[in-house]
Amino acid sequence: MRKLVFISGPILGMEDNQEYRERIAAVCLKLDLEVIDPWLREKLLCKGDEERWWDNAAAEDFIKRDLEDAERCDLMVVYMPMLSAGACMELFYAKRKGKKVIVVSALDCLSPWIVAHSDVVLKDMGELEEHLKRTLYPR
Repeated sequence: MRKLVFISGPILGMEDNQEYRERIAAVCLKLDLEVIDPWLREKLLCKGDEERWWDNAAAEDFIKRDLEDAERCDLMVVYMPMLSAGACMELFYAKRKGKKVIVVSALDCLSPWIVAHSDVVLKDMGELEEHLKRTLYPR
């Protein structure tokens, strides 16, 4: 059975800059991992030109679906080019549920909360594929 990877990262303020998800998904698919990307459903809520689009989203349903996905996954990859309340909540929840959490962030100073709830912090996307190969397919 293929391992399931949840892609987490900032959406709010980065609605037009979600290509990092495609990069993470491509690495995962190359390594025969299955991907859950909540952006694929959440982008339907974001109309791009609408300010404060998130006010029109049913918060409880939105969060419930993300947490259900976090529970189903084997591994969470959290891309954090900036702090994101949603990504932080997802990684905290996933770690508490016993999931492996990988953070990819070039930020100089990550909160101890983020570091403590991560199995590993990588500095860039280039390190992600190598880390996954080493940990999922050791020789």
